[in-house]
Amino acid sequence: MAISLNDYQSLLGPIEAFLGCPTPKAWLDVATQPESLPLLLVDHCNCELKAAQTAIWLIRRYAVDNASGKALLDWVKPYEDFVYRKAPGDFGGAKNALVGELASKEGFAHGADILDKMVRLIKEELHHFEQVLALMEARGVPYQTVTAARYAKGLIGAVRDHEPWTLVDKLIIGAFIEARSCERFAKLAPLLDEDIGRFYVSLLRSEARHYQDYLTLAKQVAGTDISDRVAYFRAREAELIQSPDNQFRFHSGAPAAA
Repeated sequence: MAISLNDYQSLLGPIEAFLGCPTPKAWLDVATQPESLPLLLVDHCNCELKAAQTAIWLIRRYAVDNASGKALLDWVKPYEDFVYRKAPGDFGGAKNALVGELASKEGFAHGADILDKMVRLIKEELHHFEQVLALMEARGVPYQTVTAARYAKGLIGAVRDHEPWTLVDKLIIGAFIEARSCERFAKLAPLLDEDIGRFYVSLLRSEARHYQDYLTLAKQVAGTDISDRVAYFRAREAELIQSPDNQFRFHSGAPAAA
């Protein structure tokens, strides 16, 4: 049965308008080949952890004291142990382990907002990590270490080096990464097998909300119009997505071989 996205058009419209280009057909052609599925799932799994780690970094850097920062590191440790130290993947409900344990620090007006939105994001991303891992296990796809795509590094390289614009830029980048993830889930869902397709559809609402949360925080922290900076990163992100890329990853660009 083909996966339908008819009920998600009002959600996907703003995502597509925010991004500077659609995912190239050449990338989809490679991503939907059966031999690409193991790497697609492994890299998707990694992306979920990286998204949680990014949110943890933002909270620790801007929103909480050292003791709370340590609690955040402890929260993500079982996942990092699995990925980086090959520990058993028994997370024991770790994604919900931090409920009620953090408080925003004084001296930063937006700390509470960052804390509220990013803690929710972390919980969801860690849950998605476990869900992708379960899909991999069901298909006999072992977890393996893969190199990162050029994508995030290509965006982070343009971040300004003085506050509050460092934070504003990183929040804008977060919005683009989440928006691109949402767009790719939607593009892939009708083209992959039904179980994965339905799973990807189930991620659309949370990914769309993450994009909106990042963009809202960027506007709040800036306290002024950021449309020019959003346009700058829109062009940079579109260039990374459309230009030839020698690696295939969840966020890679157009396959160079194409």
